[in-house]
Amino acid sequence: MAEAVLTNPVVVPEAAAVKIQRNESYFQLLSRRFLRSKPAIVGGAFVLMLGFLAIFAEFFAPYPLDKYNSKNSFIPPSSIHFRDKAGNFHWRPFTYNQVVELDPKTYVPIWTNDESKLYPIRLFVRGWNYKLLGLIPTNIHLFGLDSGGEIYLLGTDQYGSDLWSKACEAGRISLSLSLIGTLISVVIGSLVGVASGYYGGWTDMAVQRFVEFITAFPQLALWLSLVALVPRTWDSFRVFLIIALIFALLSWTTLAREVRSKVLALRQTDFVLAAKEMGASDRRIMFVHLLPNTLSHIIVVLTLTIPDIILAEAFLSFLGLGIQRPLISWGLLMQDAQNLRTLGETPWIMSPALFIIMAVLGFNLLGDGLRDAADPYSIV
Repeated sequence: MAEAVLTNPVVVPEAAAVKIQRNESYFQLLSRRFLRSKPAIVGGAFVLMLGFLAIFAEFFAPYPLDKYNSKNSFIPPSSIHFRDKAGNFHWRPFTYNQVVELDPKTYVPIWTNDESKLYPIRLFVRGWNYKLLGLIPTNIHLFGLDSGGEIYLLGTDQYGSDLWSKACEAGRISLSLSLIGTLISVVIGSLVGVASGYYGGWTDMAVQRFVEFITAFPQLALWLSLVALVPRTWDSFRVFLIIALIFALLSWTTLAREVRSKVLALRQTDFVLAAKEMGASDRRIMFVHLLPNTLSHIIVVLTLTIPDIILAEAFLSFLGLGIQRPLISWGLLMQDAQNLRTLGETPWIMSPALFIIMAVLGFNLLGDGLRDAADPYSIV
C-alpha cells in the first residue's frame, strides 16, 4: 500500500519550537515580553526615578523642605565647574556662590558668580536632621557643600526655597494623588464595565446612557466647578482626598466602555459557556473568567489616566484651585510663572515642568510596554 504524501507539510522553525516548549508561567512570559521593549524600560526608569526622588526627598534635598528665606528669592540655578578661573582642572566638581547686582538702567537683578572661593560638591554629607521614611533619624544627604557654600540645582522661587528640594517633595503629592485617583477610577470602571457587558439588555442600556451623561459634560469646566466648591477652611489632607476623589469620579467612564466592549466579545465564548454549565455563579464568571481577560485594556487606560490626572492637578494648582499650601505639588511650584514679567526674568521657575514631562512620558511608555506584554495575541 502506497504511503500517503503530505502536499503541504507544516514546518515549525527551531526557534519557535524552543519557545513553544518553554514551561513559563504567565508572569514569566509577561516579564520576558516587557524586557524586550526598550521604550518601556526607559519609561519604567523615569517612573522609578521620580518615585525614589519623592519617597526619599529629604535624602536628595540639600536644604530643609520647609526652609524659606526671602533674601534668596529668585536665585538662578548654580553652575557646575571643573576648571577654576586660573584654568586649573579639578576632578571633583565645584560651584561658586552667587552675588547680585542691580542693572543701573533697568534695575533688574543680575546674578554673577563670586569666584573668590570655590566650594567642592561632596557626596553623602551630613546636614540637617530628618527621619528617613518618617522612621529612621539621620542627617545624611546625597550631596552638599562645605560650610558657607550654597548650591541650587534648579534655582530658587519667590520664597527663597530651593526648587530642587521642593520639586522632590512635590512629587509625593502629585504622584500619590494621581495614583489614588487612578486606582479608584480603575475599580469603579472595571466593576461597571464588566457588569454592563455581562448582563446586557436593559442593564447595559441604563449603564451606557449614564456613562454618556457623564462624558457629555466638558471635563475641564466640571473639574473647575467641583474643585471650586471645596471649602478652603478644610485641612490640607481632606482637600487632598476630595480632589483625588473628584478626579476618580470623572475619569472612570473610558475604562468602563473598554471593559464592557471586551466582555461583550467574550461572554459567548466556550470557556464562559462551560463555566455556566458547570454551575459557576455570575460573580465567579465576571471576576475570575472575564475580568482577567480585559487586563491589557485596563493597563492601557490605567497608564493613560495617571498622566491625565497629573496634568489636570498641575493645571488646577497652577491656577490656585487645586492643592494648597502647606502641601506642595509640581503645579503649585509653577504659580509664579503666571506673571509674564517674572517668567521672562526668571525662566528657571518653570523647571518643575520637567518633572511633569518625565512623569507623563514615563507612564505612557511604561503603559505601552505593559499593554504589549499582556496582550495574548502579541508576538512572543
